[in-house]
Amino acid sequence: MTSNFSSYRCTAGLVLALAMMGSQAQAQGRLKGQYTISMTGVSIGQIAWAVDINETRYVTSAQGKASGVLSVLVNGEGSVTTRGMVKDNRLLPSSFTSRIVDDEGVSELRMTFEDGNVKDLVGPPPPPGDRVPIKEADRHGVSDPLSAMLIATQAGSDMLAPANCNHVLHIFDGRRRYNLTLAYKRIDRVKFDRGATVAVLVCGVVLQPIAGYRADSMLVKYVAGRRDSELWFAPIAGTEVIAPVRVVMPTLLGTLEIGATQFETIATPPTTPPSVPAPVPANPQ
Repeated sequence: MTSNFSSYRCTAGLVLALAMMGSQAQAQGRLKGQYTISMTGVSIGQIAWAVDINETRYVTSAQGKASGVLSVLVNGEGSVTTRGMVKDNRLLPSSFTSRIVDDEGVSELRMTFEDGNVKDLVGPPPPPGDRVPIKEADRHGVSDPLSAMLIATQAGSDMLAPANCNHVLHIFDGRRRYNLTLAYKRIDRVKFDRGATVAVLVCGVVLQPIAGYRADSMLVKYVAGRRDSELWFAPIAGTEVIAPVRVVMPTLLGTLEIGATQFETIATPPTTPPSVPAPVPANPQ
């Protein structure tokens, strides 16, 4: 899962990610999801995503692959894993690892976090000089792209309340720094392959590139600031956390969509510790 800009890795690669602001996140639950990546309605890949949360810690991982004649924006395969802790009513990443294979070769990266700040980073050499430089301040107050797609809600409240869209996701993937500003759009419904239909919270998304991207990128210029991208969220059973079931993003080539075909959540016993989730391998047709 790769792209010309990390927002696509985040959503596709997500993709498809925990800037948990002012929320209570006492949780015992698991998510197992399968997502299809499509461009202009044509399937180009799949993502498998798993989340395991308890009252003090969480683990989330994803793996996926995209290929085909329309996969200009999302082309390659990869896996990412994040471990973190529940602290002061927030979910904070403590480590993030990724391995991406694309036309440029293999890229492996490891980051550690401390209270929302990047502490250590081991990865590829710095990007070419035509990119907006990353400053030290860009590593502070951030989340990794996988965790940022999970939103913690206030304990005991309506998990699909419009206010749960009121977030700015501060994301750093080791090479690029950007914000995703969410705003409430509507309540909708989604039906999955196995027949389940669930209510979802639909948030509008505005991309704000900050650093690490090519200043002359037409793709970034086209997507940044637009207000027609969307993130659709559904609850994870047994938790106060909502997770994406669909991402919709207009691009220069048409609409990029990442939609869940399977979204299985289960509440787990309070004594169950979080383990490394094992997503089903993503095998695009």
